[in-house]
Amino acid sequence: MSFRRRPLAIAARTLVAASFTLPVVPVMAAEEPVADNVTSLPAVTVKAATDPYVDVGFATRRPAGVTKSNEAVADTPQSITVITRDLMDSQQSQNLSDVLQNSAGVSTNTYGRRGWDDFIIRGQRASESLFADGLLVDTNNRVAQEVFGMERVEVFKGPASVLFGAVQPGGLVNMVTKRPRPELFGELGLTVGNYGLRQVTADVGTPLKPDSKAAFRLTALAMDSDDPTDYVWYRNRYVAPSLTLDFGERTDFTILASHNERHYIRQQGLPVNGTLVSNINGVVPNSRFIGEPNATPYDGEQNRIGYALTHRFDSGWTVNQNLRYQTSSLTGMFVTAGAMAVNSQTMARSGTQQSFKGDSFGVDTNVQKTFAFASHQHSLTFGIDYRHTNEDRLQKTCRVGALNVYNPVYGAAINCPGNFSTDSNDTLNAIGLYARDQVRVADRWTLTGGLRYESARTASRNHLTNSRVDTDDNAVSGSAAVMYDLTHWARPYVSFATSFLPNAGTDVSGNSFKPEKGRQYEVGVKFDTPGKAGLVTLAAFDLTRRNVLSSDPINTGFSVAVGEQRSRGFEFEVMQDFGNGISVTGAYAYIASEVTDDTTAANVGKSLNAVPRHSFSVWSQYRFRGALAGWFVGAGVRGESAKRGYSFNYTVPGYAVADLGFGYTARHWRAAFNVKNVFDKAYYAGGLNNNVLPVGNPRVAMLNVVLNY
Repeated sequence: MSFRRRPLAIAARTLVAASFTLPVVPVMAAEEPVADNVTSLPAVTVKAATDPYVDVGFATRRPAGVTKSNEAVADTPQSITVITRDLMDSQQSQNLSDVLQNSAGVSTNTYGRRGWDDFIIRGQRASESLFADGLLVDTNNRVAQEVFGMERVEVFKGPASVLFGAVQPGGLVNMVTKRPRPELFGELGLTVGNYGLRQVTADVGTPLKPDSKAAFRLTALAMDSDDPTDYVWYRNRYVAPSLTLDFGERTDFTILASHNERHYIRQQGLPVNGTLVSNINGVVPNSRFIGEPNATPYDGEQNRIGYALTHRFDSGWTVNQNLRYQTSSLTGMFVTAGAMAVNSQTMARSGTQQSFKGDSFGVDTNVQKTFAFASHQHSLTFGIDYRHTNEDRLQKTCRVGALNVYNPVYGAAINCPGNFSTDSNDTLNAIGLYARDQVRVADRWTLTGGLRYESARTASRNHLTNSRVDTDDNAVSGSAAVMYDLTHWARPYVSFATSFLPNAGTDVSGNSFKPEKGRQYEVGVKFDTPGKAGLVTLAAFDLTRRNVLSSDPINTGFSVAVGEQRSRGFEFEVMQDFGNGISVTGAYAYIASEVTDDTTAANVGKSLNAVPRHSFSVWSQYRFRGALAGWFVGAGVRGESAKRGYSFNYTVPGYAVADLGFGYTARHWRAAFNVKNVFDKAYYAGGLNNNVLPVGNPRVAMLNVVLNY
């Protein structure tokens, strides 16, 4: 990922160069001694601080889009993590998994490098609860997102149905895309690395009229790379134009569009026998490819067009509307492992040919006002949102010859039947009404409450049997929280929230399933660091998920909605920018998860799949001053404890890896060199089933150079 030089901060950094000072956050810049000829520095930093989409440093005091309000994260009685652009660039994040490793209680890459975005929040799978600019990406998140196009990434932990409707109970991720700015800027980046990484990025913007908000921005990326696994490769292309129009001081209107292409050979992990399970023939190397090089690569494409609108009325009311139309497609074949033969060398394989194609439309409109009533300060939000998704799905299972994993000979024929085993269409139409109020009582108490009514209709058509099933679900979701200003820097809180998610499909009798529901209790405290240059969050939670689909014990191949899962834990998180050139982010989570009800009695009491009991990450960066001004170094460590699950009968060992980085920033260019997993620690990412084991990422080195003006 290219290290990007903030256009709003270019002038400031150029002026500060005379004193060999590289400020991390604007408030710190004002404290530094500057030469007499740099009197414009304070004005520049004030302008940057008012930009609603740009954060300088690792920490942010800005409102998070996931609250749909003007509340800062520090004043919100919920666990929310904001990963800024500066933090992503400092770590050279290449994908969403890299970004989310900075958030406590989030596990990523549990399916390995399969080409999709996979993540777990607070012990519960949340991969389908991925949003961009406040709107759901898709009900099935099949095309990986390009993080170079993101200004920041927000993680909302726990049920979020009050504001976002039908979502998974563990939480959601919202990506805020880059927006135009009313000044001329530009950068061209080049990144090279091991495993054949070659990446070119561009990010340019220009005002369209002097002294106007009207501006245009274009963000683009082209990336080619191989993989630590033999025969696996990736080709990504991304372009995102955006246009802001000037309709006056009270109105903000930005058109957002993007085109995202993904071409790759799917990496399917390694056989369990020969990795975690001892094999008399030795250990299967981590670079072993268990698929077929001649299998059809995956081709994914995602196109978006929409807008973000805000208008502030004279009466004090503000209306916000986000709207987007999207098309998506993904086709390809993967070959995966079956059971190992008696000789402990030959592994059975099967192939799956897949095709997904669909579109979606979403619009969210809300009105907000802050006012005093009965001696209390209210921040009121009313909203309505609508979501439509449609997807066609084709799939067939193919026969593939076995593979000797110790002496592989590729080129086996892939024999696929003429007809598809799956030919279906799924649609979802959902509309929700929501209201939220935050009340300030007696200067120290903050009460927050919200309610939502949602009506959702899902329709599943099986083209093979010419049958159709329609399901109507209605639900009321709620949330409530209390926060108390114990001191001017410490705010404890208590919160409760519920979630709602329709279950697709039918049981053996053709009846639709009850919707899945979630419930969470949370207590925590948020601490401001000195100067409000950072935030420390402590939180404990108890999350229950009900009506989880389980296998029908009587009718093989069917499901029943009777399962229950629970996760409880504790999280610690810190984001801090010090005034001496040091920025730090750290996260730790303890999560105890288990299946509490299931039609398979043996599953009850087992851990949820691939959820570590302990996980942690730390990353720090130091910008030198004085004679070494311009240089910066970064270092960190991250890891997870052992993982278990109810879908596999082995234990995935824990691991810890170290990351390093250093670089130099000059007036019109910047260079950075990052190494992830410095000591090349071999580890496994998670667990799939008793045949396949996802492999972790080995040592990766990247050199990034950026030219800017």
